[in-house]
Amino acid sequence: MFVLFLLCIVILVCMSKGEFFEHTQEPSTMCYKCKKYHLGICYEAMRSCTLKYKQTCAVENIYFLTKKGRSMYFYSKLSCKANCEDINFLSFEKRTELICCKHKSYCNLPEGV
Repeated sequence: MFVLFLLCIVILVCMSKGEFFEHTQEPSTMCYKCKKYHLGICYEAMRSCTLKYKQTCAVENIYFLTKKGRSMYFYSKLSCKANCEDINFLSFEKRTELICCKHKSYCNLPEGV
């Protein structure tokens, strides 16, 4: 009797074509991907990437520094990054601001630059 019960379960699982597994997974988070994004325009083909394990959407805002030490926005890079952390990099000629997000799909568009 127990063998018959197990056989019925196996048949039901096989007939569902993996639909049960699809419902147990979280929906995929998508991000924009562009090497040079400026003022709402991607200067190459705008693509998208799907987040994998330990990845987040990322936007790298690139600024150049003026002689008076002020930051002037230049462009942004949009991508999926592994082990991403919000951080600012500062060198003599440029500043790079890295912003990470994964709260919703396509959250990596730069705002206010």
